[in-house]
This record gives sequence, structure tokens and C-alpha cells, in this order.
Amino acid sequence: MTAYTVRDAKIEDAQRILEIYAYYVENTAITFEYDVPSKEEFKQRMRKTMQKYPYLVIEKEGRVYGYAYAGPFKERAAYDWACELSIYVDHAAKKCGLGKQLYAALTECLKQMGITNLYACIGYPQTEDEYLDKNSEQFHAHLGFQTVGTFHRCGYKFNRWYDMIWMEKMIGEHQSQQLPVAYRTAQKNRI
Repeated sequence: MTAYTVRDAKIEDAQRILEIYAYYVENTAITFEYDVPSKEEFKQRMRKTMQKYPYLVIEKEGRVYGYAYAGPFKERAAYDWACELSIYVDHAAKKCGLGKQLYAALTECLKQMGITNLYACIGYPQTEDEYLDKNSEQFHAHLGFQTVGTFHRCGYKFNRWYDMIWMEKMIGEHQSQQLPVAYRTAQKNRI
């Protein structure tokens, strides 16, 4: 039986990654985006991320089943050691450990870069419904993230208001003389 493998995403993966993401845009409040982006717009998003941060996919026998990437928490220089993470797994392949495997690989990449803080911005239901449950919060908590903030009724989708929570996980040491982040600029050659 062939195992799943994690690798750096390539722009050629954009169509499949977009297919995975489209399900969440059209059928859930996991993302607060209303419209599925075009393939070209999605490629641009990928290129921008890949300029500095890891963008990973998990695949089996050449088929991508999920992806995860990091990006800046905020644009100011003092936030360089903090990243916001995003992860999406094919909706038909959930609860198979793919997300955990992706996040483990992503976390290791970020540790090697010198990142110290990870953040996840998560849509959160006041009452679970057909568009949003608490699975993402539970998944992140299982991986060691802690809720550090709640924004009440800040997202409106499917004629409903949803909360948004921020979760945080520390993965590095905070020094008085912190080394600069080693961004993944080498990926630029593959974009």
C-alpha cells in the first residue's frame, strides 16, 4: 500500500488545490470567501506565498489530497517571527490523519526558518450548523494550539453570522537577540 507523502507545492498543482478549496468556499463557512477565485488568481496567491513561506501538498500516487501553507501574521517587521497558517484537505479524505501529517511537515519547515509563533484564524459557530462546526478548533487544540481571542459575529456567510477565533502555538524560543528569519527564497526558482 502506497503511503501519503508531503512535498513542496508547485504552480502546476494549482488546479487540483483550487478544486479542494472550491468545495469549502461553496459549501462551508470554514473560509469566509464568497466566490471561488479564478485559476490565475489562485496561482498568483500561491506565487506570493512561495516567495517567502512554505506551501506544501500531501499526495498519494500523484494525486493531491490536501495542502497547507504559512504566511505573514502581520506585515510589520516586528512580526517576522510569527506566521498565520492555512490548511485544507479534500472533503472526502477528512479524518484520515492527512491534516496532522501536513501540519507536522509545515511546522518543521517553519522551525528551520526561525519562526517562533504559529497562528490560526478559524471560523467558529455560535451554534454548529450545516456550514460550520467546531472541528477546526478541535483539530488545532489537539495539535497544541490554544485559543487566544474571539471576534464575535464578524463573519457573515449563508445569511448567518459567525464568530472567528485566533489560536496560537509557540514552536521556538524567544531570545533577547533573535536571529532573523531565514525565508524560503530558494523556492522562487521553482515558481
